[in-house]
Amino acid sequence: MTLSSLLVFAGALLVAAGSPGPSIAALVARVIAKGYRDVLPFLMAMWLGEMLWLSLAVAGLVTIAESFHAVFVAIKWLGVAYLLYLAWKMWFAPVKVEDGALPERDSAGRLFFAGLTVTLGNPKIMMFYVALLPAIIDLAGVTLVGWGELVATMLVVLVAVDFCWVALAAKARRLLRSERAVRAANRTSAGLMAGAAAAIATR
Repeated sequence: MTLSSLLVFAGALLVAAGSPGPSIAALVARVIAKGYRDVLPFLMAMWLGEMLWLSLAVAGLVTIAESFHAVFVAIKWLGVAYLLYLAWKMWFAPVKVEDGALPERDSAGRLFFAGLTVTLGNPKIMMFYVALLPAIIDLAGVTLVGWGELVATMLVVLVAVDFCWVALAAKARRLLRSERAVRAANRTSAGLMAGAAAAIATR
């Protein structure tokens, strides 16, 4: 991999990752509703899902992915169902404001599962890589080292972008000081989460 190819890849990914989609909507909704303290498993699952899609694209396994279409459809609908469940919980979440109260925590496993299903339930991520990569590299000639360089570049971009979204959502959450504001935030978050589920369902 040449430096120029990696920079082009990083730039295109930065634009795509910075544009709000189902994964970002779910991430922002989670942070606004519950805080950022336990969101890392969700983020790690999103990054793992992106890495899997990138690897499939680099390996030229689009055909294999299509052969296992039923598996990806099942993952997609599991993700949709879980996001709708989270949206329902957020809509009816308590609004009592207590100084110093920590946000309710979900288990790391449940958050990881949510992040993974959101990402793997969106095969358009792989199609983005399939469309982009041939324009900047020779996929047939990618070595293990080249794959590692692409993955490392992807992770640097996604970590930076996703932490920016987390910081913005956390700042918005800190502005919530009344029960009315908390209720509005909970229901906005529920709407974002349900929107993320709808976006995945229609793809």
